[in-house]
Amino acid sequence: MKKITLSIDGMMCGMCEAHMNDAIRQHFNVKKVSSSHKKKETVILTEAELDRAALEDVIQKMGYTLIDVHEEPYTKKGLFGF
Repeated sequence: MKKITLSIDGMMCGMCEAHMNDAIRQHFNVKKVSSSHKKKETVILTEAELDRAALEDVIQKMGYTLIDVHEEPYTKKGLFGF
């Protein structure tokens, strides 16, 4: 599983976050997605490879700007995983 963090410019409110989450879910096979307009980022958990060009295209069509993509391995922590 991978954790992909997208730095996105242009999200201004909670509705922007919801639109971003819906667009990512519609266009890509992801396990979980969450966005924060305050942090200016979207975090995606997925097992599949995501095409950076396709991500940028979806985000740009929504009127936002993809600034950076950061990928790292993700392992689910257990109940007492500190």
